[in-house]
Amino acid sequence: MKLPRVLLVDDTPEILALCLEVLRPNFEIVGAVTEGHSALAILTTTTPDVVVLDIAMPGFNGLEVAKRVRSAGCQSAIVFFSVDMDFMTADVQFMAAALEAGGTGFVTKRLLKADLPRAIREAVAGRVFVSDSQLL
Repeated sequence: MKLPRVLLVDDTPEILALCLEVLRPNFEIVGAVTEGHSALAILTTTTPDVVVLDIAMPGFNGLEVAKRVRSAGCQSAIVFFSVDMDFMTADVQFMAAALEAGGTGFVTKRLLKADLPRAIREAVAGRVFVSDSQLL
């Protein structure tokens, strides 16, 4: 069975390491990078099933990276994640911007171990996943 291919983008190496620990061996990791420019470079040579993007990164934030991914024609599903999404996703404008940027999932990092694999599977299946259902 083909494993879903995932690109991880987060500016914190410890978070990337945790993601790798959580996702292997059930997903194929095509890259784990700490900033948006590197993610865009990887996407010129490979098309993962899912791109997992940190929302708050220096340089390009996750929304900007997602917009560039979409404008380049990449059809990968996009799952956003953040340290504490409660204050961010409660804002309807943020949710609209994230969906407009191509987001299909939202995972809070405090629930990363339980929710990230599920969010990726849902994204591959074409469904939306949000860590905290009361945010909808």
